[in-house]
Amino acid sequence: MEVNKMLKGKIPGPQTGIEVKKSICTMCDPMTQCGMDLYVKDGRIIKVEGTKENPYNRGGLCSKGAATRQYVYNEDRLKTPLKRVGPRGSGQYEPISWDEALDTITEKLNHYKREYGPESVVFFSGYAKWHRPFLHRLAYAYGSPNYLTESSTCFQAMAMAQKLVFGLPGGPDLKNARCVLIWSANPFHSNTGNAGHLVDAKKRGLKIIVVDPRITPTANIADIHLQLKPGTDGALALAIANVIINEKLYDAEFVQNHTYGFDEYRHYVQQFTPEKGEEITGVPADKIRKAARLYATTKPATIMPSASPVVHHTNGVNNYRAVFSLAGLTGNYDVLGGNHVAPPSYLYVSGGFKTRLGEFTNLPGQEKMAPRIGSTQFPVWEELVDEGQAMELPNQIQSGKPYPIKAMLAFGINYRMWPDPQYMAESLDKLDFIVNTDIFMTDSCQLADIILPVCTSVERSELRCYAQNYVIYTQPAIEPLYESRTDVDIIFDLAQRLKVDDELLNTDYETCLDWILEPSGLTIEELKKHPGGMRVPHPVDWGEKKYLKNGFKTPSGKMEFKSKVLEKYNEPELYPALPAYIPPKYSQDATPEMAEEYPFILNTGSRLPMFVHTRTFRLPWTKALRPEAAADLHPADAEKLGISQGDTIQLKSPNGAITVKANLTRMVLPGVVHMYHGYSHADVNQLIEADYLDPISGYPGYKSLLCKVEKVAE
Repeated sequence: MEVNKMLKGKIPGPQTGIEVKKSICTMCDPMTQCGMDLYVKDGRIIKVEGTKENPYNRGGLCSKGAATRQYVYNEDRLKTPLKRVGPRGSGQYEPISWDEALDTITEKLNHYKREYGPESVVFFSGYAKWHRPFLHRLAYAYGSPNYLTESSTCFQAMAMAQKLVFGLPGGPDLKNARCVLIWSANPFHSNTGNAGHLVDAKKRGLKIIVVDPRITPTANIADIHLQLKPGTDGALALAIANVIINEKLYDAEFVQNHTYGFDEYRHYVQQFTPEKGEEITGVPADKIRKAARLYATTKPATIMPSASPVVHHTNGVNNYRAVFSLAGLTGNYDVLGGNHVAPPSYLYVSGGFKTRLGEFTNLPGQEKMAPRIGSTQFPVWEELVDEGQAMELPNQIQSGKPYPIKAMLAFGINYRMWPDPQYMAESLDKLDFIVNTDIFMTDSCQLADIILPVCTSVERSELRCYAQNYVIYTQPAIEPLYESRTDVDIIFDLAQRLKVDDELLNTDYETCLDWILEPSGLTIEELKKHPGGMRVPHPVDWGEKKYLKNGFKTPSGKMEFKSKVLEKYNEPELYPALPAYIPPKYSQDATPEMAEEYPFILNTGSRLPMFVHTRTFRLPWTKALRPEAAADLHPADAEKLGISQGDTIQLKSPNGAITVKANLTRMVLPGVVHMYHGYSHADVNQLIEADYLDPISGYPGYKSLLCKVEKVAE
């Protein structure tokens, strides 16, 4: 074959000079690191494919991963460190050297530590998440309790709900399950590799129940779809429990010997008959009965949760407590095929091996530090999560209480993830000093005093693991573009300039990884021999029903239908001990007068398959799939309002209004509006009050508030 034809076909080999290099995509983080084959010629990526041997994505890539070259070579890439020379938000910056940038940061952080105490500096991690253990350790080594992350709105509240019920979270064991209850997860849009495994399992006979307000691709393959009104998840779970208990389908042995509070729970769920469930949720009573019987009698059965939709309500943690209680009620906790307890190996994922990650991040002496941000306002979060609650950050900046916040060292912060993001932006403007690292010049970067350019996953090395007992340590497929550096290089450089008293932070990334990996027997040297990843040689067999020997890591030592953690506060309106159903703070049930003026349920942040927050807005391929900010409406609602596809409409709440396009789709329920988040010119989170939060977790009620929809005259 002629070389020109081989080059045109991008065929690797010595004749063409094209080499295939292994890497991973981290645009979705941290559960979905798809393996990628990068075709590289002359130091530039010319083609991207999925890695077939990677057991997670098995050669597939979603629209985001397919657009990797547009991401890596985007014209908006930050090229050099920048220093602000004009007012905040003016966009006036000048390039500086890395030494000047890091020296300035070091001088400032030492100043605030000396003058106001280390707690006056916030260490914040947004996207990506690969550097988190090292930033966490740096914050504590510096002396600040204020390590905050975007997990203040994602994942942690779901984990809190499981901890309140079981003590330890149990993940869905899809491989061994005969039935799966998928509760507001849509892996076809948010976890595409897992979607493939779900389809395979369905072919093997897996029964699928999907709970989701939208008719998603996942709902389309379900045996039963329970299409509920947003925010009523807890009522639906309690109605399912009503059927399971009253028809004696529950696991009597597990309930009798391993649970606390069952009698009160059983009494409470009596009011949630399937008919009452239908009245609250909109799901037909017969469907509730059918789903309850299928889940309870098809063992083993597992619950597949989502990271955030169910907990993005003002009643979010209790919603999921009611859901996860079903796993205990049916004896499907910590069994193969149920919600199996396999501790995380690295970055939230269980890869079949043990590490010292917890020991790495939890340095001694934390009890002597000042209270973390949000610890008073959200005491349950403080008890269960080793981070500050970032939703309280703007309030503490504004008030200066209980102590002032002066500076922030941020890695990929996006202030638009806060409810009422303008309030957050105004709060950040009050800080004396802000550093942000990012790949692109974002709206949040425009608020920073120093901006540091970081590289993408294909330009760095990082450790990841997979639930399929697989682990990878990548090598850079190309050199970091421009003057960009890796996040961890910045962290280690700052640690040494700050002269923190920490032996490990005074080494380097790979030395620390070897220390973390020591219990597993894995080493970075060995992992480097397997550029596409490797099977874990001797994966840990975690076994089943570990509670028989160890009990549950709850105050009672049992699975808790009634939470002793919440019970001790003796404030049932804020912290109900039972998984009580309380309607969303603003809803047709809780605020009928408001609903008269604002009759639609507004659901923000509903996942679209081509976007992850705002990270892929700027990519031509992904942006072309939805070029303009649009709200999803049911055609029946649109007809009543005289709205046609593509019309300009206004979404309005008591907190504000935005103007967007109308997208008519039968995926959504009548009476509900779904709007994606993060648009600078149409930020739907601006419609949400800053204090519209779940009192248990501090999570914003993104998925259920009230709005009105009006057509805008052209």
